[in-house]
Amino acid sequence: MKLKVYSADGKTSREQDFADLPQFEGDKGVQALKEVIVAINANARLGTHSTKTRGEVSGGGKKPWRQKGTGRARAGSNRSPIWVGGGVVFGPKPRDYSKKINSQVKALAFSRALFERAVAGEIDVIEAWSVAQPKTKLINEVVARIAPIGKILLVDDSFSVTAAQAARNIEAQYKRIIVSSKGLEKIIARVNGGKN
Repeated sequence: MKLKVYSADGKTSREQDFADLPQFEGDKGVQALKEVIVAINANARLGTHSTKTRGEVSGGGKKPWRQKGTGRARAGSNRSPIWVGGGVVFGPKPRDYSKKINSQVKALAFSRALFERAVAGEIDVIEAWSVAQPKTKLINEVVARIAPIGKILLVDDSFSVTAAQAARNIEAQYKRIIVSSKGLEKIIARVNGGKN
């Protein structure tokens, strides 16, 4: 699969073939990707929501009025769910929403996500992330040459201190991915069963 490789300043580019990038046919891995996305969202839920049942709200010890003779409907407690200020029937209670995904499904989902992004042309490669000073402006200049529109994710094997400081103010919700050559090598090694 071919990806665009940019120079460190983002001014020049060339096409390079990355044969080790994962390839998929049909829907293989799509279900795994869906399961992982659902699990990530579920695991982010706190599950602290809570309502009180009729047994938990305060009051309601005395029968509001006698059983017969008033002409009104019989009532045993003013904390009944049909009364204002009463308990809630089948309301939410604290619970654990977390889902467990095994490592093989995670690996398949990661490979499929990488493949989808590459096919969509949303992955660009840069030779290296290097800036002279820890200034966001310098990183933004490089990014603007590669992906002028939309939010991006910057990936590297390990960022230098200056590059990390320069990039830390860039928003994290992304549509495009710009990865360094070393970073892509590490990702491909992980996808193909190498060490993380």
